[in-house]
Amino acid sequence: MSAPRAEFGVSWRQALAWRLERHLLEPVGSASVAEVVRRLGAVPSMDESLAELAVRTRRTSSRPGELAAALASGTVVKAFAFRGAVHYLSAADGGVYLALRAAGRQWELPSWVDHYRLEPEDWPDFRAAVREALDAGPLTLAQLGDAVTSRPAYRHLKPVFDDGAGTLIKPLTWQGDMGFGPPRDGRATFQRLDTNPRWAGIPDLDVAGPAAITAYLRSYGPATTEHLHYWLGNGLSAGRKRLDGWLDGLDDRLVPVDVEGTAAHALREDVDALQSAEPSDSVRFLPGHDQWVIGAGTKDAHVTPPALRDLMTRKANPVIQGGVVRGTWARRGDELAVSWLDSGNRPQRALEAEAARIATLLGRDPRLRVDA
Repeated sequence: MSAPRAEFGVSWRQALAWRLERHLLEPVGSASVAEVVRRLGAVPSMDESLAELAVRTRRTSSRPGELAAALASGTVVKAFAFRGAVHYLSAADGGVYLALRAAGRQWELPSWVDHYRLEPEDWPDFRAAVREALDAGPLTLAQLGDAVTSRPAYRHLKPVFDDGAGTLIKPLTWQGDMGFGPPRDGRATFQRLDTNPRWAGIPDLDVAGPAAITAYLRSYGPATTEHLHYWLGNGLSAGRKRLDGWLDGLDDRLVPVDVEGTAAHALREDVDALQSAEPSDSVRFLPGHDQWVIGAGTKDAHVTPPALRDLMTRKANPVIQGGVVRGTWARRGDELAVSWLDSGNRPQRALEAEAARIATLLGRDPRLRVDA
C-alpha cells in the first residue's frame, strides 16, 4: 500500500505534543478511569501496580484501588487481548479489539481440534456451557473447570483445566462470553460479560476494524501504516490484508501527513489541532510497559531512542521529556532514583516537580536522587 502525497507537515515535537494531550499527560486530565483506559486502547495487567499507576498518572485526582473498582463496577473489563496477554479494556468499546483478536478463529485450526478434541461445530455448544456455568456469578478457573467438565461431552477437558487451560479459555474472552472478575483470595475469577449493562458487546469484524484504526490514530497519531500493522496486526493478529482494506475504506477520513520526512496518517478532524500544537518540554514519570511507549512500539526511535530500547522492553519505568524517553526512575526505599540517560541538559526543576507528583500517587514522600 503506497503512501499518498502528504497534505500538510508537522514536526515530531508537534506530533508528540499533540499525542501527550491525547494521552492525558500534558496537561494531566480529569477523565474517568474508563475514559483513560479507552484513550489508551488497552492497559496491560501483567503487573497490577503498574496498570494502576498508568491510569492514576493521567488523572488530576485519583485514589488507590480505582482501577479495581472500575472493574468491579463494570465500566472497564479485563480480557486476553493484545499479544495474548491480559488487558484492561473499556466496557464501551473494548469489544472492538476482541473482534480483531478473534478474527483468526484459532479454535478451527487442526492443531487446536486435535489437542482439545473439540470440532469447530462443537464450539458454540462449549461456549454456551461456559456461559451457563457462570450464570450464578464469578467462578475461579478450578470452579469453572469443575462445572464444565461435569458434562459428559467435556469430561475429557478436566486435565486441561487442571493445567490452567490458558489457551483454551482465551477465545472465550475474545468472543465476549466471559472476562476476568474481581480476584478472590488471590486467585483470578471469571464472569459473564453479557450481564454487564455497560458492556457494548462484540461488533462485526468489518465494523470493528475501521473503529480500531480510527481509535489508534486518535491517540497515537500521526501514525504510519507500519505502526498500525504493529498495533493491530502483530498485536491482535488482524491480518495485513484486512488492515490494508480497512485503511483503504477510510480514505475519506484520513489525511496523509509528512512528519519530518516520515509518511504518516492522521484523521481529518485532528488536522487543525496537530498543526497548532506547540512543542512541549514537559517531564513525566511513567510505569514500565506504559502504553505511551508500547503503543508506538519500542522500535519507534522518535519515542524510544535505540540505546534505551532494551530498558523499555525489560519493563524499566521511563522518564519522558516532550514525549521522548530520556531516562528511567525507580523507587528505592525513601528515594525516587532517576537515571538521566540523555546527553542534553537535565531539567532538574521539572524532575523534582514530577517526582513530588508521583510520590503523592505512591503514598510516599521520598527524596529525589538523580544519577547523571
